[in-house]
Amino acid sequence: PTAEGVFRHLVTTQGLAADFELDSAGTSAYHAGQSPDKRSTQTARRRSIDLNGASRQFVAADFGRFDYVIAMDRSNFEDLRRLTSDADQQRKLTLMRDWEPDGHGKDVPDPYYGGPRGFDEVLDICIRSCEGLLEHILKIHEGE
Repeated sequence: PTAEGVFRHLVTTQGLAADFELDSAGTSAYHAGQSPDKRSTQTARRRSIDLNGASRQFVAADFGRFDYVIAMDRSNFEDLRRLTSDADQQRKLTLMRDWEPDGHGKDVPDPYYGGPRGFDEVLDICIRSCEGLLEHILKIHEGE
């Protein structure tokens, strides 16, 4: 939900929200139906970013629904890769930090183990990564 909230904030502030369909999902149903973690929500709110929604499990049909499927870490990347049925779906799948300068191939750390700054660190990573992703999307659609 943090990355979704950050990206939603970026496209909204640039007047592009109507051009995007955004969603977040986990690779398991463990937290299905739950709201984002309160510490994540509070950290984002301090920077005027809203985290909304309820957790849901990613399903293979999501590959047909979205142009980009972005995993927060390699473990989730592999879980998602196993759901792909063809090369087109595999091309949609990236790591979040692949969009961050100097972050290619790195995992977004779990904020729960980052101490008091863990949630701020994850939010900072998501901001840099989402800015890079949005820049990429705008660049490829510039000529259309």
